[in-house]
Amino acid sequence: MPERNINFDEVTDRRGSNCLKYDFAKQRGLPEDVLPFWVADMDFKTSSYVEDALVKRAQEAIFGYSEVGKEYFEIVADWMKKHHAWLPGESWLIKTPGVVFALAMAVKAYTKEGDKVMIQQPVYYPFSEVITDNGRTIVSNDLYLGDDNRYHIDFEDFEKKIQDNQIKLFFLCSPHNPVGRVWTKEELIRLGDICLKYGVIVVSDEIHHDFIFRGEHHVFASLKKEYEDISIICTSPSKTFNLASMLISNIFIPNRALKSKFKKQVDAAGISQLSVLGLIAAETAYKDGEEWYQALITYIKGNIGFVKEYVNKNLKKVKMTDTEGTYLVWLDFRDTGIDPEELDRRMIYDARLWLDSGKIFGKIGNGFQRINVACPRSVLKEALDRIKNIL
Repeated sequence: MPERNINFDEVTDRRGSNCLKYDFAKQRGLPEDVLPFWVADMDFKTSSYVEDALVKRAQEAIFGYSEVGKEYFEIVADWMKKHHAWLPGESWLIKTPGVVFALAMAVKAYTKEGDKVMIQQPVYYPFSEVITDNGRTIVSNDLYLGDDNRYHIDFEDFEKKIQDNQIKLFFLCSPHNPVGRVWTKEELIRLGDICLKYGVIVVSDEIHHDFIFRGEHHVFASLKKEYEDISIICTSPSKTFNLASMLISNIFIPNRALKSKFKKQVDAAGISQLSVLGLIAAETAYKDGEEWYQALITYIKGNIGFVKEYVNKNLKKVKMTDTEGTYLVWLDFRDTGIDPEELDRRMIYDARLWLDSGKIFGKIGNGFQRINVACPRSVLKEALDRIKNIL
């Protein structure tokens, strides 16, 4: 049967559906009528194959404890092999309710209270939350914005901070959210070799790995056999197929001892079986969602190009960092001369826009805004017009 849900210009009204993105502004202290571009889900219907599979399963009307067998792993592994040239081992897989949950489990499994955990700010803010909420301390190897309009890693600082702080756990964001970098093979190997040298465990959040617009995504554990012994690879269909509320992620841990420690924390958290609908959605998406996915990538690439052209033409003092991956665009407002707090106020109360303020990604993010471009182009243009008006 043909794929039905590939008209990404179609505007779907999500209000009134208990949608976090649209229905909870007032509860979070914002005007009720703000147009949201913050949280990283898409305003697109998922693949019609997923839709049909969920309807069929719901019609069975029995929702007892459920699990999946070997076929589930094979379907996930086939996707990884086809799209990322990596074939994980079946024994490596642990399914969790989400990647952020997996990050928290890794903190608990591989560090103790008071330990320091390395991140690279500006970075996805739950990285910081799961570290501090569990009584650990953040150490940031801040990224820097180069003359080429791309962010880069300060490798000397990376190694020095590992040494000075006895770092044993590092959160890698690959592709990087919010700055949109797709790390090169050379960059990842340089990082990996430093981590090997000092015995640092690498938790690689690769949830955006299917959104690559320049370069090539490299699964961290695939780059050297030795990296398998220090890797926790976090993946999920939730970004790729817009399934965030299905609470399903696939975590791959090749090292048996690291997997055992991780599994112990998952068990301690009381997680056993996951949602049957989440499992079905994931399996169906990876098995039958290729046509939808390819159409989606083409559309989002067009949206990124649209934003770049609009910014260059209409927002003269705003810079858009080159977006190599993800559907999240990082906008630099520092040259406008507007104080970051005033910029936040104007966005929310004058433009009536809900973006992610750069400050939540770390102090280095002050003066930036993150905008989610996974929406119909007409809606995206409305947001950009509103930004133009407040400048």
